[in-house]
Amino acid sequence: MTGIKEMLLKEQDRLEKILSKTRKQVKDAPPGSLRLSKSRGWIQYYHCMPGEKRNGAYIPKADEELPQKLAQKAYDEKVLKLAEKRLGQLKRITKDYEDDEIENLFMKEHPERRKLICPVEPSWDQQIQEWESGEYKRKEFREGTPVIMTDKGERVRSKSEKILADYFYRKGIPYKYECPLYLNGFGTVYPDFTFLSKKTGKEIYWKHDGKMDSPEYAENAVRKINAYEENDIYPGERLILTFETGKTVLNTKRIEELVARYLI
Repeated sequence: MTGIKEMLLKEQDRLEKILSKTRKQVKDAPPGSLRLSKSRGWIQYYHCMPGEKRNGAYIPKADEELPQKLAQKAYDEKVLKLAEKRLGQLKRITKDYEDDEIENLFMKEHPERRKLICPVEPSWDQQIQEWESGEYKRKEFREGTPVIMTDKGERVRSKSEKILADYFYRKGIPYKYECPLYLNGFGTVYPDFTFLSKKTGKEIYWKHDGKMDSPEYAENAVRKINAYEENDIYPGERLILTFETGKTVLNTKRIEELVARYLI
């Protein structure tokens, strides 16, 4: 599965930042440790130093800063220990880890050998080919609707959908146009475009709402978005949303950014 190494490297970076911060805090912290004792329902603080009284010296209530610094120091030391351990593990993993290692083993075989081998799991090309080959019934076009054709040879409903479809086609991004999706509590919807995510293996839906300056259209669009969310399909995860009004048209730069974030 793709994206695992990227996630591991991000976690490695996060741990390195935590270590940098906590090391500085421990270095600047006062010496010794904090001991807590409860007396007559009240918590008392004691400052314990190596080689001195075992129970430590009582910290008066007026000194609020010292107990806080000592408590923070003890916590930071625990964080340091755990973060160093986990960072070491991640570095060992990422040193020679690559995404799709199992698939790559198969693809590195001689083409004639691959014909004789049954891979332990289907390659991404096989998965996407099987996904694309699945038949489905699109919405029908009303009589008199303008005929708008994409570079792929599909008929779509608007110029904006053609812009999107042509972009996906040029970039080699497989998609299904108006593939039906059943949403519990709402019924069947037809997302403009459906994709199969290589990172998650789940479908991602692209919904383009092109008449958001129409109150009736906008209200219906919001109802559909709510229905997606009620079916655990959330914007920014498995639902990509783009909008237009009469004055605000579809931005190609925005398409590129969304494709880079969710589809590549």
